[in-house]
Amino acid sequence: MSQQQPPVRSTRRSPSRAHWPRAVAAAGALAVLPLVTACGGGDDAESAGGGKAAPSVTAAPAAGVVAPAKVEVIAGLTGCKPKIRIDADELRQGVCRTKKADYLITTFPEEKYKETWLEEARVYGGKYLVGTRWVVSVKPALLESFRAKLGGTIRELRGIGPQPGRQ
Repeated sequence: MSQQQPPVRSTRRSPSRAHWPRAVAAAGALAVLPLVTACGGGDDAESAGGGKAAPSVTAAPAAGVVAPAKVEVIAGLTGCKPKIRIDADELRQGVCRTKKADYLITTFPEEKYKETWLEEARVYGGKYLVGTRWVVSVKPALLESFRAKLGGTIRELRGIGPQPGRQ
């Protein structure tokens, strides 16, 4: 004859409602942590895309913040309200139209997507403001002022084909 075992009760307690504010605060702190810390990624001069980079600046000197990888927040730091053009798993892209210039803000869920995008953009050449999981495409004359607001590095990508002034 077999005896039936009583059901095993878990000793783990479910969180009470009194602990929820603390859990929400902890989750909020973890979400904000990447926004207030600057990450160094090594020497950008030898980065993917074969481009030359300006001196690495991650934190925005004027604002004292690190621009997060969110189109709307980056746009707000530059003084515009973006119109989202692409909302895909690999990237989000918004266009900003201002009196000074039209520009694109592209964000990525992971660094690898940003590096792939930059590798593909290399075909077109040009200069881009590049941060952690984001890229801003704006006319070269405005890159330094955007870098002061957002941080990041200015990356020059060499296009394919003959270079201007060379034969």
